[in-house]
Amino acid sequence: MENIALIESFSEFKDNKSIDRVTLMSILEEVFRAALKRRFGSDENFDIIINPDKGDLEIWRNRVVVADGMSEDDNEEIELAEARKIEPDFEIGEDVSEEVKLIDLGRRAILALRQNLISKIHEHDSTNIFKQFKDLEGEIYSAEVHHIRHNAVILLDDEGNEIVLPKSEQIRSDFFRKGDAVRGVIKSVELRGNKPAIILSRTSPAFLVKLFEQEIPEVFDGLITIEGVARIPGDKAKIAVDSYDDRIDPVGACVGVKGSRIHGIVRELGNENIDVINYTKNEQLFVSRALSPAKVTSVDIKLYEEEKNGKKGRVNVLLKPEEVSKAIGRAGVNIRLASELTGYEIDVQREGLEEEDVELTEFSDEIEAWVIEEFKKIGLDTAKSVLEKDVSMLVQRTDLEEETILDVQRILREEFED
Repeated sequence: MENIALIESFSEFKDNKSIDRVTLMSILEEVFRAALKRRFGSDENFDIIINPDKGDLEIWRNRVVVADGMSEDDNEEIELAEARKIEPDFEIGEDVSEEVKLIDLGRRAILALRQNLISKIHEHDSTNIFKQFKDLEGEIYSAEVHHIRHNAVILLDDEGNEIVLPKSEQIRSDFFRKGDAVRGVIKSVELRGNKPAIILSRTSPAFLVKLFEQEIPEVFDGLITIEGVARIPGDKAKIAVDSYDDRIDPVGACVGVKGSRIHGIVRELGNENIDVINYTKNEQLFVSRALSPAKVTSVDIKLYEEEKNGKKGRVNVLLKPEEVSKAIGRAGVNIRLASELTGYEIDVQREGLEEEDVELTEFSDEIEAWVIEEFKKIGLDTAKSVLEKDVSMLVQRTDLEEETILDVQRILREEFED
């Protein structure tokens, strides 16, 4: 029969889309049966014979011979006179098989059929890609920068699959050029219409975990386990590690001699400062270690009856005055990560606080909590520590307006005047 463009493209689809023969034949039959149903009203009495490798296709319509003038359904029945034009010896009640030529379906039907075939092939391809990457969620993946948009970097892998690295999933110091190789973890895979949307992340805590697994053999082998991770991408991270083998120092093994093992991870993350901490089930000791590099004097834990905002309790930590700024860290980063890592809200108190001084939290009925938090981020957690500072300096170091700071200082000053 005619070897039209539709048939000639069968092997092309098979080669380019890596579809196995059985699947391709199933798709082809589904497409042709849909076309036959539209043309004849039913496809149940048709046989479709396909050889996609050679580009062969045959369609046969099966009908029953009935007496002239007695046909009620032209698709399933053929009158005797018509049947004998095919074979002169047909009799009533016999089955007639007649080949249907593709050209008989009409040019428009053939073009629609081809478009339907292409759509089905692409849909199958997209489904396979979706399944492939869905299994890779949470795993490290590498791809090359194809082009850069203002809100995302578009990557292509070796198979030509498009992967999106949104701005929100990039480390602050990330800078990419076309052709650069980029690593991250597959954060999510979704089907948007018939196209899979593959999202890569470099800010996810899972990326740090997977880098440890890649770079540190003991982590990959399971000799060292990662018990918790907290990250502010590109700035600082804390990771708690443990080992069931007493002969292994988990922190030393992860850091390496003079930081040799962790250096590659730090470089990959844009020089993100990584604190590796020995995990322990002793909660007080764990909180103390999480506040490193500060040296903690004492830890007092009060558990909540139920979790609040993802936290299981509140911790009052006592430190020497010179250790407070270390515990809080620049812009409150250290204490925030320690809180995230341990699962506790952490309050820092100075050892030997003057009796006449007052904790800022005591003013929570007059000063909003987020305002108090802004002062605590820069190491100011008592009334006098705020009053001693110049207003212009406080405006520079916090996200507070001058008017707000003056109002806070007025409230604090009134406390001591009273």
